[in-house]
This record gives sequence, C-alpha cells and structure tokens, in this order.
Amino acid sequence: MEKRGILLVVSGFSGAGKGTLMKELLHRYGNYALSVSATTRSPREGEAEGREYFFKTREEFEQMIAESKLIEYACYVGNYYGTPKAYVEQKLSEGRDVILEIEIQGARKVKEQFPDTVLLFVSPPSAEELKHRLTKRGTESPEVIESRLGRAVQEAEGIEDYDYFVINDDLDACVEYVHQIVQCEHSRTSRCEERIENIRRELKAFSK
Repeated sequence: MEKRGILLVVSGFSGAGKGTLMKELLHRYGNYALSVSATTRSPREGEAEGREYFFKTREEFEQMIAESKLIEYACYVGNYYGTPKAYVEQKLSEGRDVILEIEIQGARKVKEQFPDTVLLFVSPPSAEELKHRLTKRGTESPEVIESRLGRAVQEAEGIEDYDYFVINDDLDACVEYVHQIVQCEHSRTSRCEERIENIRRELKAFSK
C-alpha cells in the first residue's frame, strides 16, 4: 500500500526565513522534496539554475502559462513566480512530502485545485525583526526593502487563509515544529481511508 505524499505550501513575509527553514527540513529528514519554482527575476549571488529556481525570460514564462505547465503562478514585485506541475505530481506519487515555497496568491490557487494541501505561514516574532532581517542580508536596495515591507502589510491581511501560523524565532525549534505538523497531517482520517477500510475488512473476517 503506497502512502501518497502531502503537498505543503509555505508562505510568509520576505525575510521571515522561509528558505532557511525549508533547507534545514530537507537536511534533517529524508522524505521531503522541495519544489523548484520558475521565476523571471534575476539570480542572486550564489544561486544556481535548477537549484534555487528555474530562471526564465518573461517570454519563456508566459509560454509555460499558455501550455498549462504550472500549478500556479503570480506576479510579485514586478516578476513572475510559478510552480512547475510535472515535478510536484511525480514526487507526491512517490510518497514524498512536497514543499512549495510560494507567496499568498499562489497558495490560495493551490488550495483551490488541491483542497487537502496544508498551508503554513511563517513569520518573525515582530515587524521590527522583519525589517532588521531584510536590511541585514544586504542583497536589496532601500527602495526594494520598503516595497517588501509594504507588501507585508497586504500579506498580513490574508494569514487567516492558512492552516498553521508559525513563528520563526528559534530555527531548531521551528524546524521540529513544522516536521511534527506534517507527521500529524499524515494521520488525518481523510488521508488514511485505504488503511481504515483494510482494518474494517480484517475485523469483519474475525466475526464470521
């Protein structure tokens, strides 16, 4: 009996530490697969094609949209971001828990298509800490940081659409907490229907 993987969407404010959290989950546990998104933004220093993102031109990305090769896509701070469909479907069928690190618009679209998706929103402990993290990483101009903070105000209005709200203050604790959420989700009765039916058949056999 093959156990199907869980689709986990992780969103949060830019600077909340989503990427670090996901990489640590993959490092500690073997059953996770991080979906690689496609984007039209330029690579940051140290990023590689096919590892952090599939980097596309605007024309290439719009062709993927036209050919329905994306589970979801959205425009964020002037660039397209989207989730290629084939990779996700393959990993779920293999029993892997697939993590999509996407923004709030995309999360809503995924939930519409796949209602059993688990939505998780990651936040720093305070707005001041968020601003500190954005400034500290030193990869963006003050104008972009201001834009990201403005976007965070809008994103905060949609947090209730998520299944779980996780504060990323202590990384180790946060990683363990998220992992336990996923393990608990595997035990939902809606995900165990085949196992439940097997138990019922076996019990009925005893009563004959």
